[in-house]
Amino acid sequence: MARHLAGADPPARTIRAVFFATEEPPFFATEWMGSAVYAREAAARDERIVAMLSLETIGYYDASPGSQKYPPPFAFFYPDRGDFVGFVSAISSGALVRRALASFRHAASFPSEGAAAPAWISGVGWSDHMPFWAHGYQAIMITDTAPFRNPYYHTPYDTADKLDFDRMARVVRGVIAVVEDLARAG
Repeated sequence: MARHLAGADPPARTIRAVFFATEEPPFFATEWMGSAVYAREAAARDERIVAMLSLETIGYYDASPGSQKYPPPFAFFYPDRGDFVGFVSAISSGALVRRALASFRHAASFPSEGAAAPAWISGVGWSDHMPFWAHGYQAIMITDTAPFRNPYYHTPYDTADKLDFDRMARVVRGVIAVVEDLARAG
């Protein structure tokens, strides 16, 4: 994605690829979480961040019935097969979820679902997008839903052979379109 964007015509808005450290416990949801430090310092500099996209596990897919789990109440509204990519955020970033989903669906032939839900619901804030909300920035997580689908997540068996690189590449192509859309002025 970075190679593609670096070779493209200069966008109207700045694009930053940031790799955050200390996202996992014991730093998660603390002031020392890498994305929390970044968001806090960006806000102190009065930076205008139009959108933050957190790529949080995008390579595990399972089309078997019942392979996708959810925290309540999502199971009533979303598919039971883990063959899609999710665009997730707090309600305050709902417009960004809708715009990103529209761009993604226009560019990528890949199943996708979106949710803008209360931040207190389990999983909604489980990544580097969460600290940006505290500073008024629009931020979403793009995810294969990690522990709600992948039985190997955070175990010794969470290895590269479990990833679906073809589907992951299709997701990345769609995310490139999202980034290019957001980088346009207006």
